Amino acid sequence: MSVTITGRSTSAVTVELRHESGALITTMAPKDNGGDGSGFSPTDLCAASLGACGTTIMSMFAANHGIDLDGIGFEVVKEMSPPPRKVARLTVTYTIKGRVSDLDFQKIVRAGKTCPIRLTLEGAVEVVEDYRLQA
Repeated sequence: MSVTITGRSTSAVTVELRHESGALITTMAPKDNGGDGSGFSPTDLCAASLGACGTTIMSMFAANHGIDLDGIGFEVVKEMSPPPRKVARLTVTYTIKGRVSDLDFQKIVRAGKTCPIRLTLEGAVEVVEDYRLQA
């Protein structure tokens, strides 16, 4: 399956991204690289994609296996390397909310580790993960 995403610069530090569905996202260069930090930078989207992907995979797994959740949240901290600039480390904490057995929790975590973004970043970016259960 393929998806087409297009982009165009709207200023020296902003880019407008359009998904083939019509959804629109604008990125802004970060403050430390000439932008004003008023929105997601491209590397912020990379970090957010990791959290969103893991959350989606775990939520879908739970729904498909009859595991009743109150939801899953995440927090991701992105750390950049010194020049040349690149994402060096992503620390993501997932909070799985609901009354879930230890076995189901382990299954949900295992599913989360199959997230395509995580697998893509593996070996190129240090990914530190924490999975927490909140009743």
